Amino acid sequence: MEEANDRLRSASFHSSGTTTAFSGGTQEAWWDPDQGYRLKASWIGGTGEMFCKDGKTYTSAALLAHSLKEKGQSVTVPDRLAGTFVTSETDGGCERFFEIPESAKHEPGDDRTSRGKQIQAFAVAAGGARDTYYIESDTSRLVELVSARNGRFSTTQYDSFGEFFSITLPSDANTMSMDDFRRHVTVG
Repeated sequence: MEEANDRLRSASFHSSGTTTAFSGGTQEAWWDPDQGYRLKASWIGGTGEMFCKDGKTYTSAALLAHSLKEKGQSVTVPDRLAGTFVTSETDGGCERFFEIPESAKHEPGDDRTSRGKQIQAFAVAAGGARDTYYIESDTSRLVELVSARNGRFSTTQYDSFGEFFSITLPSDANTMSMDDFRRHVTVG
């Protein structure tokens, strides 16, 4: 599994699929070790983006507001903040958004063959959550993640390893701190 994480950290990749974060949501992500991480999320009625570079995360106001709504806190973002990104520090660096947890255990009963290649399953579960990571045996590449969270299920496919992606972080003019965000939005 450490080899799979080394491959994820050291080479670019693309992923796409559904998400357990939002009801009816999808997400697409790109990683480049030199440029950082970009995620585009879509849900019923909206879209948002998140970027991460050198442990600093930039979350669009729309995505942050929708995430808070999913957790039961209604937030109204003023139109003037529509293109704004909220910055925060990310414990563990940007890799925490895609790394396979060290606690994941091999589940031989879930191993399978896909497109003629042997795929091994590694799972981690806690509370009402379970993630199963499917890793190609011969390349140690993560090819699929199947997740379950509180009755929601998602499947994410990983591809385009080593390909070039252009990731452009938000400019300083389009960012604000979490404290500034809280001061400008309406809660409730």
